[in-house]
Amino acid sequence: MNDTTARPSPREINALVALIDQGQLSAAETRARELLARDSGDARVWKMLSVALGRQGRWEDALASLHRALEICPDDADGFAEAADVMRALGRVREAVPLYQRALLLNPQLVEAQNNLGNACLELGKNLDAARCYRLALGLRPDDPVILCNLGNAQRLLGLFDEAKICLERGIALNDQLGIGHGYLGMVHVALGRREAAVENFHRALALNPSDALALTNLGHVLRDLGRRQEAVTVFQRALALHPSRPENHCNLGSVLFELRRVDAAMDCFRRALELQHDYAPAHLSVALALRQQRRAADAEASCRAALAIDPNYVEALAFLGELTADRGRFTEAEALFSKATDVNPAFFSGYVSIATHRKMSVADAAWLRSVQTLLAKRLPLNAEISLRYALGKYFDDVAQYDEAFDSYARANELTKRFGGRYDRTQFTALISRIIERFQPDFIRECQARGSAEELPLLIVGMPRSGTSLTEQILASHPAVFGAGELTFWHGAFVRLERGGLFSKTGMSLLPEVARNYLQRLHAVGSGALRVVDKMPANFLYAGLIHAAFPKARIIHMRRHPLDTSLSIYFQNFFNIGPYANDLEDLAHYYGQYLRLMDHWRKVLPSTAFWEAPYEGVVEDQEHWTRCMIDFAGLPWDPRCLNFQDTNRVVITASKWQVRQRIYRGSCGRWQNYEKYLGPLRDIMSLPGLT
Repeated sequence: MNDTTARPSPREINALVALIDQGQLSAAETRARELLARDSGDARVWKMLSVALGRQGRWEDALASLHRALEICPDDADGFAEAADVMRALGRVREAVPLYQRALLLNPQLVEAQNNLGNACLELGKNLDAARCYRLALGLRPDDPVILCNLGNAQRLLGLFDEAKICLERGIALNDQLGIGHGYLGMVHVALGRREAAVENFHRALALNPSDALALTNLGHVLRDLGRRQEAVTVFQRALALHPSRPENHCNLGSVLFELRRVDAAMDCFRRALELQHDYAPAHLSVALALRQQRRAADAEASCRAALAIDPNYVEALAFLGELTADRGRFTEAEALFSKATDVNPAFFSGYVSIATHRKMSVADAAWLRSVQTLLAKRLPLNAEISLRYALGKYFDDVAQYDEAFDSYARANELTKRFGGRYDRTQFTALISRIIERFQPDFIRECQARGSAEELPLLIVGMPRSGTSLTEQILASHPAVFGAGELTFWHGAFVRLERGGLFSKTGMSLLPEVARNYLQRLHAVGSGALRVVDKMPANFLYAGLIHAAFPKARIIHMRRHPLDTSLSIYFQNFFNIGPYANDLEDLAHYYGQYLRLMDHWRKVLPSTAFWEAPYEGVVEDQEHWTRCMIDFAGLPWDPRCLNFQDTNRVVITASKWQVRQRIYRGSCGRWQNYEKYLGPLRDIMSLPGLT
């Protein structure tokens, strides 16, 4: 029986509140239950019991207590708001929304309920509804920094970046200690392409809350985009240490390790993500990316399909399956996959880019053009706009609208510079001088005595876009040759040897180990072949070292008209090639240093090891130059090399479509279409070394 003498007194209620405020939650729970044993009809005590239970993480029990309170006081607006908060804590966001709405119907002045209803809408992806709720909350409390920051975040998600920036800056001005405000502002700066500013915001957010997992993750992604990958590794490792059970943290770390060419370490991260959550589609896709790089095409496809089995509309996986299909030369099937991805998500920019990359575009592609131009009319993430402008440039080049093409390519390159990479002309010149100075004939002869007698390596070097992929495809059409693509080995070997004293006795003694490691790589990918092709173009820097380690290895230097080569580099969206590619003056300087080094190799390397082929010659007289290649490789002639476009092999370079077409002359003299734009590139033609 409940009577007025059993009802808790104000002093007892205040004591219960004090226990909760002091964090004595178990004691508060015990005391609340004692009071309810006297009077189970006191809604105030049921609500305080709910608070004590909720703060202990016992949300189901807290919700049951609130239900009892609402049964007693069915018009308690605060009770409905608190029940909604508990529902959200339980992950039952959809059920929370009507409870917030009921609370606000009873009392429209509940600012926190209005703000939290906005949060619930945001969690449900109803960004417009969320923004509306936050504005109503601000109408009640105009200078609340938390609500301002929440509204700014909703505006960001709606693509209203300028409005979001103003709102967030106002919130931060009211409370500079609000970490979420700095974090959200950083995300706005990312969307606006202001990555350096974003880094500052995320660092500020983390200074205020070092365990802010979202800020850590976003900082890692921005550093990765800026090319500061080693810093990104450290940040992702911090995020992983905070939450080791989250598969996405393992994938984030693995992705940046993959970009650092640490494929095995990356694969370990992706595998760990799958151990934590076997149906985590991004981990399956990440495994597929790594397997492709390891040239395990069938396994890569299986992993990609595993991702699609989990989520059939996973557009990134659809597009990557398209890339894998294109790697095998099945371009019609690939385009169907790219198109399916854009059908699922018309804003998926990569699908449009891949369509343009894998075939020649025509005026019949008007729908593609409209879609790309529609996307570019919006404010896009920097990498999306860059990729689309390169693709748009290719479209205009294919349809012979050269002014529009160059404008698109130039804008793409200028945007790429925002990633922060800079080409250091002095540093590169010093590297070339150092290589020339050190790789003199006497030193090379001294090294040769320690080198391997193996003839397995067959290297193709030169500037990017100089015909290295075409040459590999021709050679790989020979039954005794395996094309291994671009192997990342010699740069790392050179750096390690130079740091270890390449020109000391200790450094020279390491050459046999370097040779063994390289041979292991070649045998692993091309078991049974007489020659394995490594077509990494930048190995032109290390031709002397390669010859020192393998005196009988063959090095083919592909040469192409300087202006065609440079223009093709400028027109290609190379993410990892180096910042020299995005500026015509830097390109001219890099090309000049390349010529200087190649002139040195001609002088110091024997003709049995170093041979040059002109791209234009291969195009004009395919059989003659193909026979010369095969003869230089020390192999018998095989006519299949003339029908290289029919060779069934996986090609993952940017030229995968071109190398499966018959020889055509359209790429020769292409620079003449853009002569008025070439500027500093014209100076290349007067440089020494163009013999």
